[in-house]
Amino acid sequence: MIISKAIQLINPNADVTVVNNDINKITWHNGTTPIPKADIEANMVEVQAEYDAEEWKRNRQAEYPTIDDCIHALLDGGDTLTELQAKRTATKTKYPKSGA
Repeated sequence: MIISKAIQLINPNADVTVVNNDINKITWHNGTTPIPKADIEANMVEVQAEYDAEEWKRNRQAEYPTIDDCIHALLDGGDTLTELQAKRTATKTKYPKSGA
């Protein structure tokens, strides 16, 4: 995933297959000009930094109530909605936005 995203930063139209996220197992398709490994590796640092910076978002997603939970809470109202909002607030507090 990281290698593919790094390649897309250099050439958004690249048609490529990467096996096991291994930089030595890249297959270029449909006339895509191969990109030097050093250029890909340089962009991998940026892609990894972006991924790491959004860890809070992935953690929140894993703990947030589901869409179905939200719909039921909206329809049920009362304590159900209050409890759902409390769970969302607790999750936001536990995983604040990075830089916030």
